[in-house]
Amino acid sequence: MRSKIFCAFILAMTMLAASALAHHSPSAIFDMTKKVPITGTLTAVNWVNPHIIVLVDVNKNGTTESWKFESNPPAWFRQVGVSRNDLAKGIGQTVTVEAVTAIDGSHYGYMQKITMPDGTVLELVGENEKAGK
Repeated sequence: MRSKIFCAFILAMTMLAASALAHHSPSAIFDMTKKVPITGTLTAVNWVNPHIIVLVDVNKNGTTESWKFESNPPAWFRQVGVSRNDLAKGIGQTVTVEAVTAIDGSHYGYMQKITMPDGTVLELVGENEKAGK
């Protein structure tokens, strides 16, 4: 009986550790001081936890760069009245994403604002983040 309880405890601790490692602070991966606008074709919106993912193809001097942007969780978008369809309607069209970029220089960023083809702007940061607090 003791060994079953011990095994259950170890399993629970392993799951907690894995869960804690899966979620990260944006500043651990992204240079929060380096915001850039990136314009390209929206190719996909992955509405998944813990962060939605937006994929954008950017044409640079005849070469396509595929960018991946993380954003807020789906629950946050639902809270502010935005659905997956609100973003997905822009698939295949030109969007502009303002994001902080990955520290490692890869084509990866944390989306803070997106301007849709119809001119709709969705700002994803609070007042404190805008002010750099």
